[in-house]
Amino acid sequence: MTSFLNALPGAISQGLIWGIMAIGVYITYKLLDIADLTVDGSFCTGGAVCVMLIAAGWNVWPAMLVALIAGMLAGMVTGLLHTSCGIPAILAGILTQLGLWSVNLAIMGMKANQSLNVNKFDLLVSLRYLQEVGKGVRPFWQHPIFLVGLFTIAIVAILYWFFGTELGSSLRSTGANPNMSRAQGINTNFAKVLGLVISNGMVALSGALLSQYQSFADINMGRGAIVIGLAAVIIGEVVFGKLFRNFGLKLLAVSIGSIIYYVVIQAVISLSGINSNYLKLLSAVIVAIFLAVPYWKSRHFTKPMKRGGTTHA
Repeated sequence: MTSFLNALPGAISQGLIWGIMAIGVYITYKLLDIADLTVDGSFCTGGAVCVMLIAAGWNVWPAMLVALIAGMLAGMVTGLLHTSCGIPAILAGILTQLGLWSVNLAIMGMKANQSLNVNKFDLLVSLRYLQEVGKGVRPFWQHPIFLVGLFTIAIVAILYWFFGTELGSSLRSTGANPNMSRAQGINTNFAKVLGLVISNGMVALSGALLSQYQSFADINMGRGAIVIGLAAVIIGEVVFGKLFRNFGLKLLAVSIGSIIYYVVIQAVISLSGINSNYLKLLSAVIVAIFLAVPYWKSRHFTKPMKRGGTTHA
């Protein structure tokens, strides 16, 4: 139990960072009804760009901005492959992800990983900050949980505003009913590309934050990102679906879902002593369980409706 409590702040910090990525997954998966596999590549792209720029002497803020733009470009490639080339969305994402492997290697100087050997004050979030705050060396407002929490709130507020505009509403309409959207004069292809651009921008920003937190970027850091993103989306929906009806709160629920995911993972590892090499298998099991919960609930725990004395399933 002690080891779990000691690891809890780190699990929450990582949950918040990955929660930004999960918000990007929510945009494509829930709003556009696209399972975008680009995220496994664009997550690493954001981290690689951020690490290389900070190592080259850039300030952390413009480095993260360039990482955001790099992720948006990756999403645009997937969108154009899908809309302009007629490639199914899931295959377009796979193709972009495959290409990004080489791109990410090139960004990191053809090395599989790059470390950040810079002054910790050059970073926005850092595991070293977490350790120092825990020892009382630094004030709480420099804690990764506080900083990334503010980041998340700002992102949710911006997205809430954007999806309330005419352009944002057309994007949501495209995902809900593309045929009706086209009938209303909405350019659905543009909306899909825009959604993928915004989504992968969020994913790359999350990768940039994680690379700072762990002080390195690795070519495999985005592997399985789509699983974690979907887990956060599903967990947030299962736990808060009945409570959070507002769109902004739904985005917030995704971030909280990511925290729950990482806390559950940490709890299982700390309390059961399971080998960390089985982490991917454990993640798959947890995601499968949360994906199955809505089905089990509707199948076994929903009372049948009664109409006119007759029971209907």
